[in-house]
Amino acid sequence: MTSAQPVALITGAASGIGQALAVAYARHGIHVAGGYFPGDPHNPDDTRQLVEAAGGQCLLLPADVTDGASLDALAAAAVERFGRLDYAVANAGLLRRAPLLEMTDEAWHAMLDVDLTGVMRTFRSAVRHMNGSGALVAISSIAGGVYGWQDHSHYAAAKAGVPGLCRSLAVELASQGIRCNAVIPGLIETPQSLDAKNSLGPEGLAQAARAIPLGRVGKASEVAELVRFLTSDLASYITGQSIIVDGGLTVRWPE
Repeated sequence: MTSAQPVALITGAASGIGQALAVAYARHGIHVAGGYFPGDPHNPDDTRQLVEAAGGQCLLLPADVTDGASLDALAAAAVERFGRLDYAVANAGLLRRAPLLEMTDEAWHAMLDVDLTGVMRTFRSAVRHMNGSGALVAISSIAGGVYGWQDHSHYAAAKAGVPGLCRSLAVELASQGIRCNAVIPGLIETPQSLDAKNSLGPEGLAQAARAIPLGRVGKASEVAELVRFLTSDLASYITGQSIIVDGGLTVRWPE
């Protein structure tokens, strides 16, 4: 049965920006097909409950962005459940600290496989089910998308590649009525950024907030609302763009 409501596919939907986006979509009457990595410590049922509390419908399935067949299955399940697929958001990401001299080929390839190639796989699976219109959004980062980040060259390289991928797909898919944009979050409080081993951790985030003109780190919901806008008809003439959401961090005067 085909739904009259739009349907959005989101990877990394069990926590952080992906979870916030699922809730934002639900509040606006958009059905959600969310993918989550089975090895993650986050409970996807939390997302399901939040979506249902917001009045939405949610299909949550395990999905590994390093496995094209897994993403094909997620997209197909979304269409089987809701009858259509309108938006795809490549949000799933991996973050690991690794100084250059400790970087193994395996660590480098694993990072790019998730954070860059995983974006391509997500979009490839979704576009097969978009007929005459659609919108794609990928989550990049100011680490790589704007700044460098010591001990994270593989992460920054992957995130730097995301805007280039989106620009090219914006051109390639325009004739099919499909738009493609990238979002570049700044310092956002999520389970990933709160990981003191691989990211800034709570103390690092609090210290970094002092450099942000708005005086605080961002919320996952604030990134989610930008993504929701970019997939909506209000953004019907926006494609191939990379939009930064960072509280003014990247435009501040150096001190």
